[in-house]
Amino acid sequence: MEKLLQQAIDDLKNFYNFSNEEFSILEKADKAAEEMTVPEFEHYIKHEFNSDAPKIAAKYGLLGIPIKKEFGGSGAKPLITVLTKERLGQIGLGFSSFYNVQVLLCGQTLQRWGNDGQKSRYLKSIVSADKVFAFGLTEPEAGSDPASLKMQYEKKGDRFILNGTKYLISNGTIADNIIVFARSKDKSDQISAFIVDGNSAGLNRMALRDKIGLLTSDTAMLEFNGVEVSEGDMLGEPGKGLGIAYSALLNARLGVASGCVGVIEGCLNAVVARSKERVQFGKPIGRHQLIQRHIAEIRQNLEMARWPVYFAALRKAEYEQNPGNHELREEVDMRVSLAKKIASRLAFESADRGVQVFGGFGYSLLSPVGRLFCDSRVARIYEGSDEIQELKIAAAVLGDEFRAFD
Repeated sequence: MEKLLQQAIDDLKNFYNFSNEEFSILEKADKAAEEMTVPEFEHYIKHEFNSDAPKIAAKYGLLGIPIKKEFGGSGAKPLITVLTKERLGQIGLGFSSFYNVQVLLCGQTLQRWGNDGQKSRYLKSIVSADKVFAFGLTEPEAGSDPASLKMQYEKKGDRFILNGTKYLISNGTIADNIIVFARSKDKSDQISAFIVDGNSAGLNRMALRDKIGLLTSDTAMLEFNGVEVSEGDMLGEPGKGLGIAYSALLNARLGVASGCVGVIEGCLNAVVARSKERVQFGKPIGRHQLIQRHIAEIRQNLEMARWPVYFAALRKAEYEQNPGNHELREEVDMRVSLAKKIASRLAFESADRGVQVFGGFGYSLLSPVGRLFCDSRVARIYEGSDEIQELKIAAAVLGDEFRAFD
């Protein structure tokens, strides 16, 4: 087991009793991350999707951690998913983004909101990576405010017709199926969710490659021109799409936060090794006090980021056992916002310090800290920007009457 992750598990034993099955999952996550490291680097340098990663993850059962056993998963608690994502985040956020979409945004959403037929049809293929899913919520003018989305659907006979554009969609060009959110053409206040076949006529996909980071994550713009969806492929009830989207984002935000803890660990591992190996002014740079300051700050960041994420995961497990508890739901929402805000900011700061320790080589995608620096910046934007998290946290402190947005 990777040293820092093992230390976290040992610390958590004071608060959480790990089962043998959970230990086994975490050991598999460690092995998967080891096997994934070289392919992730090779694909990153080529600026292409890491096509090896999904099968590696499926081989070790990682894509089914929060999915019930009846659908091929492990049915594990949120903390196990968090610790797995933490380990994977050490090698970058490219595959972490794939995981967020495949498992947390789509797999868990289908598990909670799908009907029996949809669960039987899709969940096992998500766990096995036989099918890749994408989550079509964001639009060119609807990011932080998903309620303002413009994509429309209308009912014609026994089918729905979708028209509009989705933007910055992870897994967009490789997805076999896409969970899509659209507004009723007839009832503008009604937003619904649909499961769209990726091979549908009228669906056009364009890869978006000019990104700062996440170079092993597939990103796309999707255009829907009269795409037909059957009645059986509506996800959840008509008009309940926004609630479905918000519940999915809660899962994904915790996933982003845990991946960012992994980024901090990856940075710490890299700078410690570099500080012992590189010699300047006649001694290893780790003996220079200003280098030690960077290392101390990164270690401090790891401790500050880790525990809000763990606590949010523990509280989320309680909520999943009591989904009707509105007060607990509000607390979990705030805890997850805290975790994401803290972890994403500290991940970017840690990667910046990592580049500084590495010096000129750090300013290169060939260095681990260079890749983590580029990847971590987007974590402060996607699945809810820093600013949105701050508003949610402040509203939880001040009360609903001070909520900046509805």
